[in-house]
Amino acid sequence: MFRFGSTVIAALLASSTVFAEDDSMVRIKMNKVPEEDFVESFFERQKVETAIRLSQTKRSLRGKEENEIVKDYQNAQYFAEVNVGTPSQKFNVIMDTGSSNLWVPVKGGSCGKIPIPFINKLPFFSKKNKFDTSASSTFKKLTEIFKIQYGSGAVSGLFAKDTVSLGQDLAVTGQDFATIDNCGGMGIGYLVGKFDGILGLGFPSISVGSKPTVFGNAIEQGLVLEPIFSFYLGNHKQGELTFGGYDKDHYTGDLHWVPLSKDTYWQINPSEIKMGSYSMKDTQAIVDSGTSLMVGPTAEVKKIAKDIGASSIPLSPAYFIDCEKDIPDFEVTIDGKKYTIDGNDLKMKSMGDHCMLAMQGMDFRADGPQWILGDVFMRKYYTVFDMKNEQIGFALAK
Repeated sequence: MFRFGSTVIAALLASSTVFAEDDSMVRIKMNKVPEEDFVESFFERQKVETAIRLSQTKRSLRGKEENEIVKDYQNAQYFAEVNVGTPSQKFNVIMDTGSSNLWVPVKGGSCGKIPIPFINKLPFFSKKNKFDTSASSTFKKLTEIFKIQYGSGAVSGLFAKDTVSLGQDLAVTGQDFATIDNCGGMGIGYLVGKFDGILGLGFPSISVGSKPTVFGNAIEQGLVLEPIFSFYLGNHKQGELTFGGYDKDHYTGDLHWVPLSKDTYWQINPSEIKMGSYSMKDTQAIVDSGTSLMVGPTAEVKKIAKDIGASSIPLSPAYFIDCEKDIPDFEVTIDGKKYTIDGNDLKMKSMGDHCMLAMQGMDFRADGPQWILGDVFMRKYYTVFDMKNEQIGFALAK
């Protein structure tokens, strides 16, 4: 899939998988939005979206030429720092295994604003860091248009090239990325969210413009020993994203390697998804660091909600559940091994005696996945993404 440079090949021949003892790995701190803030922002977003719907008389249609992604970022809970340019400019980005491009908002664009004056003044909107192209000596402007279609709408801008730095030691030169001047398609989730942009960690096959990915270029430029990255999201602990290997100190037991069913998103083929009396067999799922909740087909999640006594939230795909109510575990069988999420871990503290169920419905294209195993799953299981061998490794996180 990638052409490995001679430096990387030599390193692979000279060593086995890179573990924590090898200081050549690059570690990036993963910042988590606190659960209470996450749920509060969810409900604030619902209020604003309702106000916007009432103020609009028409909606634009999606163009057929637009690139499409299977999700949006309305419920993203984790972000990390990345630096772009020389000297570097800092951005908070979602490290997203469900897409493949890097984009950041550009200075002078409309990102972070919407054309309704009173809404722009609401206190819970986050100020966005914007890229100043004139301040970077290594910036190269391109004329190619970047446009991508999310579940909530389109995002657009221009492609460019510059140095992208991850952590302290990994600087990818000449990286293609997008400078975005229109983030309207991200919806209210972007305005409320703590992130500025997206850094995709998916495969080149879903990269808009067929551009090389940041991690793919890191491999090509010999900046990592192995084409592997791993997530430790840490349940009430500091999270970490590791490039170039995986860290045995973050999990117990052995990694269980699962082959991909498709090398676009990080897609696998669970033989069963089960919760209480509900069961769905032989399905497709993506393991997605850019989605905080568990996501499934709308009709199937509705069945689960009814079965466990959750109530729907008006004008929302989400559900309420009594915080004191015992609910069954969520079980996913993958490659013969059962992975279990405790029912209590599917309750996100909200208001009073009610919690938000960490699961929602969303319908994808017929040829896409049916389920998203988001951060709720990845907090429980340390997750290793192996690009060369097209597989994912899971182990119980410490």
